Amino acid sequence: MGIKMISFEGFALGDNGPVYLQIIQYIKQGIASGVIGDREEVPSRRALSALLGVNPNTIQKAYHILEEEGIMVSRSGAKSYTSVGEAVRGRIRQELLLGETAAWVKAMKQLGVTRQEAEALAGDVWEMDGREGSSR
Repeated sequence: MGIKMISFEGFALGDNGPVYLQIIQYIKQGIASGVIGDREEVPSRRALSALLGVNPNTIQKAYHILEEEGIMVSRSGAKSYTSVGEAVRGRIRQELLLGETAAWVKAMKQLGVTRQEAEALAGDVWEMDGREGSSR
């Protein structure tokens, strides 16, 4: 069994912020969900740039941030790979959960929804999502 390469097949550029942040978010979500594991090969900067149709400097910026956060390891002239232990996975998962929850709570407050209404809504959506056979 060889080293698995991270797939960007499901990645779609959106209008929700800079491309480099979307790449970072995609990788972090993959790590948090367990789709991306430890020591998985990361596509080269050139290859990912060509695949996504973006400037190589954009990929470089994303990879540099992932390296600074200890999520990715790169060596000059060698392949880059993920460095994801349980502590890193837990930290990323907590970061994403807090960010998503904070955005949702802010939206609910802006709509004038009470905490009790929001909690009930969350419970309803949670149950509905399970019945719809979501792939999450």
